Amino acid sequence: MSESPNESTMGGSAHRPDATVGTAVSAVFSSDVRTKAKQIIARYPVAQSALLPLLHLVQSVEGYVSQAGIEFCAEQLDLSKAEVSAVATFYTMYKRRPCGEHLVSVCTNTLCAALGGEKIYRTLAEHLGGEERPLGHEETAGEPGTPGSVTLEHVECLAACDFAPVLQVNYEFFDKQTPESAVELVKALQRGERPNPTRGAPLTDFKQVGLQLAGFFGGRESDVDGPSASPETLRGAWLAQEQGWTAPAMPDDAPLPDVPEKK
Repeated sequence: MSESPNESTMGGSAHRPDATVGTAVSAVFSSDVRTKAKQIIARYPVAQSALLPLLHLVQSVEGYVSQAGIEFCAEQLDLSKAEVSAVATFYTMYKRRPCGEHLVSVCTNTLCAALGGEKIYRTLAEHLGGEERPLGHEETAGEPGTPGSVTLEHVECLAACDFAPVLQVNYEFFDKQTPESAVELVKALQRGERPNPTRGAPLTDFKQVGLQLAGFFGGRESDVDGPSASPETLRGAWLAQEQGWTAPAMPDDAPLPDVPEKK
């Protein structure tokens, strides 16, 4: 007999949340949030599959995934807090301490670093924290969540090497940055401005992005359809089209390589 979605578990053993959990988190998560949680869960044939967007939902409320958020997700999905915590601490997009109004992510991986990403990060750290005590990774300048507050982090490859060095603000791209342009961008954020990203959706704040990642756009569905490609990305495809270059078709009867047997 197959398990119903609410009876299956990620860890293989049944878990029933304590009856007091709902009371403990009710002060943080409103009835509207609970309604959204049920809508998220309804998208999936197995309830536990909703954990990732549900974590984005709770992050949109508090600006990070708090212990109350962990308990809320466990309650909604019939999981243990340990199971939810294991996922929340694995993915870097889920923050375990409060973030600023804006999250600035500077790529310091190979190509961006070689083209100035490390210098951009150091310059922003000094701008936000001071030369004597530069802001550290995932630290916030200003009171977290308040207007103009900025959390700074260095990140691995953002898959935008053709625009290096790049940074993101609330996961929207700002391409071909310099230390000077990055500082001007952050100053604008601190003044309450929302500069237009190089491509993609219009800039919003970190909490609103969490809500969008959970699947709720509040009438701004068209925002996510903003242009994401540019000449740098498409130049190879355009050249191939101009020259009439095509990749050879894969034959239907192509032989597969031998796979050695496991011993």
